[in-house]
Amino acid sequence: MTARDTMELDRGIVEANKPSRAEAEDAVRTLIRWAGDDPNREGLTGTPDRVVRAWEEFFRGYDQDPQDILARTFEEIEGYDEMVVLKDIRFESHCEHHILPIIGLAHVAYLPKRRVVGISKLARLVEAYAKRLQIQEKMTAQIAAAIDEVLQPDGVAVVIEAAHQCMTTRGIHKPGSTMVTSRMLGGFRTDQKTRREFLAMIGSPGDGGLLAR
Repeated sequence: MTARDTMELDRGIVEANKPSRAEAEDAVRTLIRWAGDDPNREGLTGTPDRVVRAWEEFFRGYDQDPQDILARTFEEIEGYDEMVVLKDIRFESHCEHHILPIIGLAHVAYLPKRRVVGISKLARLVEAYAKRLQIQEKMTAQIAAAIDEVLQPDGVAVVIEAAHQCMTTRGIHKPGSTMVTSRMLGGFRTDQKTRREFLAMIGSPGDGGLLAR
């Protein structure tokens, strides 16, 4: 069984056990009562519906197949083999530990071997993984692995810098901090010159923070 087969099987199991919309709205009402308020109060009666609709937007990545996003490629590249870089891809995700926002920028690069993909597809790939419950380290690895598996390039590089509200609005309360993760594959891992060129193109991650961009 391939990795994709396993993913499809897991998705099928999750869908089979997915609660109804009414059950999801009831869960929101329960949380409102737990917080100490009355879900039947005038200002809150529409909140369960709004929260569920918001979650449909926040987590629509579960309905997207990253491999399908990258499926359409172009082979007429006239021998182009220099790196392709798409930087400053803004994303919004949610941490799987507290379901609080992760807001950041992704920088993606690859060294084409025989084919390239439309640049919008790289942004859509980031979005597909961001719109799920995530940890930044896993998301970084997932984006790189998908590009590597589908395009089979000579190298892949992914750098993500993000602010996590699970540590800025709760817990340790450290606003202004930025987490940086990276995954280098192929030529970006083995060739320091190539890696330095990529890092120079995207600038110094975390330098100036997200607010400076």
